[in-house]
Order: sequence, then structure tokens, then C-alpha cells
Amino acid sequence: MRRMWSRLVEDERGDVPGWVLVTLMTAGLVILIWGVAGPALSEVFQQAMERVTGF
Repeated sequence: MRRMWSRLVEDERGDVPGWVLVTLMTAGLVILIWGVAGPALSEVFQQAMERVTGF
């Protein structure tokens, strides 16, 4: 059991650059989407708040 666990851990260590790349690409996509959709989402939120508090 211990050997199997150590093999799994060693296998995962070899893919660190891949995980770093995935993390950076995900962060880039979030920033891009936030930049494009941020103003529209802000406007939707403002309209919803005005409807709730506007009675």
C-alpha cells in the first residue's frame, strides 16, 4: 500500500509545469471574461438593486 501511494505521489510531481500552465491559462480566461462581461454584469446588478429597493 505504501509503495502504491509513493508511486502516485511521484507521478503527480512530474506534472507540475502542466498544472502551472493550466492555472495561468484559467486566470487569463477569468481576467478576459471579467473585462468583457464586467460592465454588463454591473449594470444588471444595479438594475436588480433598484427594483428591490425602489418600492
